[in-house]
Amino acid sequence: MVFLVCGVIAAMQLSAQEQLHSLTFDDALQMTMENNPAMKATEYEEKAARRERQAAIGLRMPTISVNGAYSYLGDDIALDLNDLKAPIQNGASQLLPALDPAIGQAVMGLLTPLMGQNWEYVLQKRSVGFVGGSVSMPIFMGGKINVANKAAKINEANVKQQSAQTRNALVSELVERYFGYALASHVVEVRQQALDGVKQHLSDARALERNGMIASSERLYVEFKVSEAERDLQNAILQLETIKSALCNTLGLQTESRPITAMFILEQIEGLDYYQQMAGDYNPLLNQVGLQKQLAKQNVRLQRADFYPQIVAMGGGTFYNYQVSKLIPRWAVGVGVNFKIFNGLNREYKYSAAKQTARRVETLEVKASNDVSVLIESLYTQMDNYRNQMNSIEASMSFAKEYLKAKNAAFLEGMSSSSDLVDAELNLARVRIERMQVAYNYDVALARLLEAAGISDEFQSYMRRDNARQITFDE
Repeated sequence: MVFLVCGVIAAMQLSAQEQLHSLTFDDALQMTMENNPAMKATEYEEKAARRERQAAIGLRMPTISVNGAYSYLGDDIALDLNDLKAPIQNGASQLLPALDPAIGQAVMGLLTPLMGQNWEYVLQKRSVGFVGGSVSMPIFMGGKINVANKAAKINEANVKQQSAQTRNALVSELVERYFGYALASHVVEVRQQALDGVKQHLSDARALERNGMIASSERLYVEFKVSEAERDLQNAILQLETIKSALCNTLGLQTESRPITAMFILEQIEGLDYYQQMAGDYNPLLNQVGLQKQLAKQNVRLQRADFYPQIVAMGGGTFYNYQVSKLIPRWAVGVGVNFKIFNGLNREYKYSAAKQTARRVETLEVKASNDVSVLIESLYTQMDNYRNQMNSIEASMSFAKEYLKAKNAAFLEGMSSSSDLVDAELNLARVRIERMQVAYNYDVALARLLEAAGISDEFQSYMRRDNARQITFDE
């Protein structure tokens, strides 16, 4: 019963794979770049950085604003001269008659009604409002505006490098999952074939045991191998389901497709120096470190700008006034200067910290370059190792095929035990899986090598090279 269930599951798995939509690696890469959320996020990030750069340009432009206000004061603003009435009247009454009585009497006649008036002059009524505008234009800011514009350009370039790094990483991820799906599918097929073969040997062993031609221990050994093959098949199916979900996630699609592009191995590629040179020119991580160094230098200039005066031209006026005193001017223009003399050594320490940060980034740039160089050398060595392993494994597979034929012929003639035949069958399955695994490892290492070199876009061209040898399951 267990054998039947395993066989049905595997058959359904293979049947489902045959009905899936075929997907080439080129189509998978296009889908990934169009649908993967990481790529969409980089697009928004690039747009944001572009807008930030455009916003920095606006710092050079004048600032024009319209403003208005209404106020209700606690009281009118007034000048009260009533306290001067008595001194003025007393002085006039004593001084004028002494000069000329007639003139004095006439002047006093004129002063009498004036003294009866309220000597309080309202300068500004308590209810006041206005609508006006103002303009300010930076003339010299110590270099801060230039720094802001350069920093915005550097940030935009940095975001583009981050996008390139994301694209390269997605190519490596797609290679890992696309060919990983193909590998897992082949493993399921190999495990199923091995299980079918071992089941047949078990049936033969039982028949031979009934006829007294083999001992029960040999039949038990074959049953043990059948159970082992069933577990291997179940593990392979579960692994296939996992990598299937991972591939759909990379593609940004919910529908499942079947990879049809074969894995490959290149007989020869460029030398190690080529990839290290490419990394120095195109590796996004190294380029980002270089941009961070430029940004650190701009920060030094920004902190140094605090030591210079800031000069701004400004002007303003009112368009509409409500009960605003005519004593207040309706417009004004001028130039403002701000120069810090001392602020608790804040500028000095920030300037020193910025210089230390710049030196730190320069040191990290050297380390990052060395790390990438070591990574490329390691991946390059791995690829050579996998290429050599493939030659050895293909020789082993030829031997395993011939060995299985020999054991099968010897078993039919009664010169070999069923356990030897089962071991030969499983050994061939192991070699076939190992062969596909090495091809997969090679392609993943190649993708990571190109990613480290910053040229992941060339992976497809490597697939189409004349010396690219396809590694197919049927070989």
